[in-house]
Amino acid sequence: MRAPIQVEPSALGNYFAWLRTLLATERTLKAETRTSLSLIAFGFTIVQFFEKLRDMSTVGHPVRAETPRNLGLALIGLGVASALISIWQYRRLVNRLWSKDLAAFSGEEQKPMWTPTVIVLSAICLIGIFAFATVLMHLS
Repeated sequence: MRAPIQVEPSALGNYFAWLRTLLATERTLKAETRTSLSLIAFGFTIVQFFEKLRDMSTVGHPVRAETPRNLGLALIGLGVASALISIWQYRRLVNRLWSKDLAAFSGEEQKPMWTPTVIVLSAICLIGIFAFATVLMHLS
């Protein structure tokens, strides 16, 4: 079990400001996680929907065969790129918060390596890459 954090009473305001910034960074990463997941899911859904519509349709095709695939690939790629950029920005800001001049406000000796949000977003990146490869290989 961890020892309780000891913060000087005069530095309490700085500690809470540092903590609010850290929590705001986490909250922002969670919002970016939702956005990335939505882009990946919507891109994959568009591809699947138009593929099923094309299979059901007996009369002419309403759109070119490659258009939904290209749009889906673009959305999936955008979702993966967004997730990777979000992780990179998050790591930069967390490293700044844990730098020597600001880490004194944390009251802890070392920064955590991974947070649950970063782990989930990393998994979403892998799922997005898999979805991109699946759409690219299946419909090309």
